[in-house]
Amino acid sequence: MGYTQGALEDKILEMYPEVRQHGISVGLRFDEEKNTWVIKFKKDRHELETFLEKQDADECMDGKKCVHLGVQLGDFIDNFERPHPA
Repeated sequence: MGYTQGALEDKILEMYPEVRQHGISVGLRFDEEKNTWVIKFKKDRHELETFLEKQDADECMDGKKCVHLGVQLGDFIDNFERPHPA
């Protein structure tokens, strides 16, 4: 792997500044059984748990944005930014 959980979290926050801009918390853990990173985004009552395959995480650490993660994050932000009917 060659990097720590903290380093990956820092890289995600660097590549996706909208996480901090929207006050979203990030939690990461590595699922050994599935060989994938589990990423949890949380903002108020909204939560999203998504997966980042090890290869995608490796590429992220090399400075390549993960399209899947970016789409998931964009959808998550849209969910709490969009006005909800009363």
